[in-house]
Amino acid sequence: MSDLTIDLPVVIAMQGASNVRDMGGWTTQDGRVVARGRLFRSAALHSLTDADLAAFAAFGLRTVCDFRGEAEQAKAPSRLPSGVTLHRLGIQPTIGASLADLAKNSEANGDDVIAVLCQAYAAYALDWAFQYRAMFDLILAEDIPLLFHCTAGKDRTGFAATLILSALGVDRATIRHDYLATNRIWQPPADLASHLPPAAAKMLLSAHPAFLDAAFAAIDAAYATMDDYLADKVGLDGAKRERLRVLLLD
Repeated sequence: MSDLTIDLPVVIAMQGASNVRDMGGWTTQDGRVVARGRLFRSAALHSLTDADLAAFAAFGLRTVCDFRGEAEQAKAPSRLPSGVTLHRLGIQPTIGASLADLAKNSEANGDDVIAVLCQAYAAYALDWAFQYRAMFDLILAEDIPLLFHCTAGKDRTGFAATLILSALGVDRATIRHDYLATNRIWQPPADLASHLPPAAAKMLLSAHPAFLDAAFAAIDAAYATMDDYLADKVGLDGAKRERLRVLLLD
């Protein structure tokens, strides 16, 4: 990972959304650079202000992929600029039941949350890959600029970013750097984890290396290489990955 990453990721200030970033700027292992202005990521978009909408319109945003589950989407519908196409690629937050159990245990701690979220990340990689495949299909169809998000913009969204950077040839150390940036960028709602004991809540509201490692471990256990995983589970064969690089690398 180069020292040039010190100013990355590119954070976009929004009044009504947090953890908003341009995915551009990262350098691939062969020395190319992820283009700016083509892919964006964020937390939920239901509170965007008029100024935020104007900013996204200025970026030329065409497509939004919403990874939130059905109940999340219904509770807080996205507010989007005119002309933007919304694709609902729901990844159900199946950790909810486990977290509810933790909430009943006053002694629940960070390790308990790590265990739950590690299972969730393994599921993103192996059980929900079809939704990430749908996102890549939209990118390859040149429905860009494209933004993808979930509720916090850190877990389902963080894994989507991991797949994109992996497919473009960015090394895992740089991907980890991008992933962990959530810890200084995201401003979680005050009541988001208020139902959990403090130690457990603190961990839930973080991007922890163990979460991402769990996803990589699940992939490495099932496939000989990341390339094999991307081809089989995400539909990115060699030709599609080359097309992706043409679209997204400078």
